[in-house]
Amino acid sequence: MLSPYFDETHRLLRETLRRFVTKEVVPQAPAWEEQGYVPREVLREMGRYGFLGLRYPEQYNGAGLSALATALLAEELGRSGFGGFAATVLVHTDMASPHLARAGSQAQLERWMPGIVAGDLITAVAVTEPDAGSDVKSIRTSARREGGAWRLRGSKMFITNGALADLVFVAARTDPAAGSKGISMFALQKGAPGFSLGRRLDKMGWRCSDTAELVFEDAPAELLGEEGRGFYAIMRNFQNERIALAAMAMGESQRALELTLEYVKTRKAFGAPLWDKQALRQRLAALAGRIEAGRELVYRAAWLDAQGRDCVKEVSMAKAYCGELVNEVMYDCLQFHGGAGYMRGSDIERMARDARVQSIGGGATEVMLEEVAKRL
Repeated sequence: MLSPYFDETHRLLRETLRRFVTKEVVPQAPAWEEQGYVPREVLREMGRYGFLGLRYPEQYNGAGLSALATALLAEELGRSGFGGFAATVLVHTDMASPHLARAGSQAQLERWMPGIVAGDLITAVAVTEPDAGSDVKSIRTSARREGGAWRLRGSKMFITNGALADLVFVAARTDPAAGSKGISMFALQKGAPGFSLGRRLDKMGWRCSDTAELVFEDAPAELLGEEGRGFYAIMRNFQNERIALAAMAMGESQRALELTLEYVKTRKAFGAPLWDKQALRQRLAALAGRIEAGRELVYRAAWLDAQGRDCVKEVSMAKAYCGELVNEVMYDCLQFHGGAGYMRGSDIERMARDARVQSIGGGATEVMLEEVAKRL
């Protein structure tokens, strides 16, 4: 049953998403894990269903919905059990392309938004550097004017969709002496001279998520929005990103709980199903309660965002709580699977690896808790 925060449109969205994930994702995703990326045709199919434009205006074939739709999308993608697939989609829909939607010129919007919503144009956002993760103010990639154009120089690290993206939104320093006010956002197209792939990165989890290092050597780029407003654009979109990651974590947690319940009710030990052990039942019951609490925390944060209210504290709480909880859920669920859960090829083993990054990406738990502490 959906939370009171949602309406009939959201109920239909969830049902459609769940059918799509069950039919089109789960059977094929093991092959994507091996190849290291999600095929373009799958993303285009998501575009045909309208999943890639939930937050965008109807003039670009979007649905014009709010952060509540982001929460549902992320939760159902997480529930697939394939974190890399979920990350690929959510970076495109809720972490990268919003930079264009909020700050792009009319010409930029008309040129790129229809392809983004259709899945023909995949996006990435490049903020993180080897020495600058959550500390955005420390980025070193620079942008300089050359005639009437901008040129980027530097590198970015851990960029989801980095190798396969057609359009990358890059944070670069335009004024070395201006601190956070010296950062601007740029749009850079694949194939631009001076823009190259440093290396594809091999990760512990999210195996079907393409992750890369990007290198810029005087690469031509278009300014996105106002010069010097990049830091604020990044901070603003962090709220959307963190809602998505927290909701995704709760979808993953729910799926792990379901898998574990199925397992312990059929696996026999000492002459009876594991489910007959009171201690185990109660630990699973406690996890179910905490997952429900985390889900409602995310929903409330998304609702506050949809109302246009200041919700940095609530979003940070949700990201911190859910990022830690999903790892605790995976630890216990793998434990209850015993040796079978530790074997490569089991769903719970893959999901445990995928979950680890949830307390790191999009703002580490420690950073999130500081954001909460500032507002207590």
